[in-house]
Amino acid sequence: MFNRFKEKLSGFKEALSSKLQEKAARKEEEQAELEADNIKAEASKPAKAVESVEKQAKRSGEQKSTPATHAGANAVSNNNSANNSAKPKNRFSILDKAKSLVFEQEIILDEKDLIDPLWALEMALLESDVALPVAEEIVSSVKSELIGHKKKIGANTGQLAEDALRSALMKMLSANHLDFDEYIKTKEKPVKILFVGVNGTGKTTSIAKLAKYLMNQGYSVVLAAGDTFRAGAIEQLEVHGERLGLKVIKHKTGGDPAAVIFDAVEYAKAHNKDVVLGDTAGRLHTNINLMDQMRKIVRVTKPDLLIFVDEAIAGNDAVERARLFNESVPIGGSILTKTDADAKGGSAISIAYITGKPVLFLGIGQNYPDLVKFEPQWLVDRLLGEAEA
Repeated sequence: MFNRFKEKLSGFKEALSSKLQEKAARKEEEQAELEADNIKAEASKPAKAVESVEKQAKRSGEQKSTPATHAGANAVSNNNSANNSAKPKNRFSILDKAKSLVFEQEIILDEKDLIDPLWALEMALLESDVALPVAEEIVSSVKSELIGHKKKIGANTGQLAEDALRSALMKMLSANHLDFDEYIKTKEKPVKILFVGVNGTGKTTSIAKLAKYLMNQGYSVVLAAGDTFRAGAIEQLEVHGERLGLKVIKHKTGGDPAAVIFDAVEYAKAHNKDVVLGDTAGRLHTNINLMDQMRKIVRVTKPDLLIFVDEAIAGNDAVERARLFNESVPIGGSILTKTDADAKGGSAISIAYITGKPVLFLGIGQNYPDLVKFEPQWLVDRLLGEAEA
């Protein structure tokens, strides 16, 4: 899961790591030069002491050095010789110490330092099907996380890049987060949920998965076969209903989908059912007649939640379709199917930001339990490779 995304991010990590190491190396050189200057200053002190003794002797009128003066000069000379002999040893020990401590020092990154790493990050995001405005927002967030702040350089400089990216992704994915469980718990019953999307994205299967999810939490569910347009759609939902032991409200093929869903809501009210899950025909936003029909369904049934379903592997196409559906009939959230086959992760990151509505669930397989309630932490851990897919 998301293998391509992880691979692309390696370029950003390497670019930032390289920049940090370059800056650390410059700091190391500056530190070494400073230490060398200090050594020179210390080494010059004995020579100045000898010069001072000689000047003092001349001022006192002595033509020959006294034994004491010779002794003082010799002592100074010996001291100077000892310091000079120790100089290489001290110099190398100080340089070694500087090298060992450089990675414990703090470095402040400026905007110029981040040009190449941030470019690598933006390219990685775009190549992973992250929508352009979303990629720009993530890059901006990472930039603000890194620039002007003290960063301690350790053995794993790539961790700094990952931490900054994790923070940006968590911020973006949490912005429109909705706790579906809490929503169902507090909403007046029956909760009316309609599913919309294009053909072949796993809409009907997602309805069955969500029905099983709700049943596991103790809710009673009714299914509405509102896709009266596609041949076999009613039968497909009936098969799921039989497997799950659920009532399926249906009309004949070609009937009015709004009437089907209306009848399902009335049935739920009469039998004290908690949730109505309504299927609708798959459609493209360019099909004017079907889009008008969808608006009529929404107007008649007044759903509590309209869920857009599309494939995670569709990438930017899924994001664009979600945006267009949302403009036609405002959706309440999305379900992304086939997330387990998604190598890029772009749609999972982008769709909530573009629509301003949350991702509610991720489909990760073909069986009923293979529906994961969307949690930003769950997704980020897998995008960055810190959890089992």
